Amino acid sequence: MEVRPGEIWQIVGANGSGKTSLLRLLAGLSQASRGEVQRQSPLLFLGHRPAIKSALTPLENLHWYCPGLPDAQLLAALDQWHLRGYETLPCQQLSAGQQQRVALCRLTLTKCSLWLLDEPFTALDREGVAQLEQCLLQQVRAGGAVVFTSHHVFSAASDLRVLDLRDYVPSLYPQAVA
Repeated sequence: MEVRPGEIWQIVGANGSGKTSLLRLLAGLSQASRGEVQRQSPLLFLGHRPAIKSALTPLENLHWYCPGLPDAQLLAALDQWHLRGYETLPCQQLSAGQQQRVALCRLTLTKCSLWLLDEPFTALDREGVAQLEQCLLQQVRAGGAVVFTSHHVFSAASDLRVLDLRDYVPSLYPQAVA
């Protein structure tokens, strides 16, 4: 698998087929038992869970992830993800979808050419899904690249590349009995 600038890849497969493991290998968070992973670009990895501190507010979480950025820029990201007015509430008081949006603010605040996203559509409503799809497309149109796992059917990308793990882990997909 080679991920080039301007490409968006979706990794699909059954639960437990290795989608998250593959993303962790690509991110350098796990070691491969065979083969190698070469990265030439700075990357942003967002895991399956929102990875925010529940006792902190959305604004405090963004300060922690993006130190040095001015409040105005962080508030603009919260506004973009429809979280304005929630910036001072502890994240534990937010819905799962709002917590996911706090994590997704990092996409607009962190300048990395490669995004590795594990189930980024989790807990989002229709508006959030559409917004995330557009955000991913903006990343690749700007010359970045995206690799994500999801059971979501990505409707906005006409040139989406798909890595189907059924082709690599057939033991997880029993053949139909005639």
